[in-house]
Amino acid sequence: MAERYEDLPHRLLRRRVRDIASGIEGELMAVINEDVSNSIHSRWVELAYIRGPSGREFSTAVDNVEPAELHPGQRT
Repeated sequence: MAERYEDLPHRLLRRRVRDIASGIEGELMAVINEDVSNSIHSRWVELAYIRGPSGREFSTAVDNVEPAELHPGQRT
């Protein structure tokens, strides 16, 4: 049985990012090339997993991830 996912490197791993689709900011925990198909035909998608302010992680398309801007007074 083939693997259904593969970890990918990303320049923003472990950094504060924003999901442009939802506007939610959090820490980029992983980028995964994942087979999201439920059939015998593979459908690979690059997903970004972001840990939001609640502590829960959510996924979004990797193209929706951008660095979060620091607000005045925030530390780097």
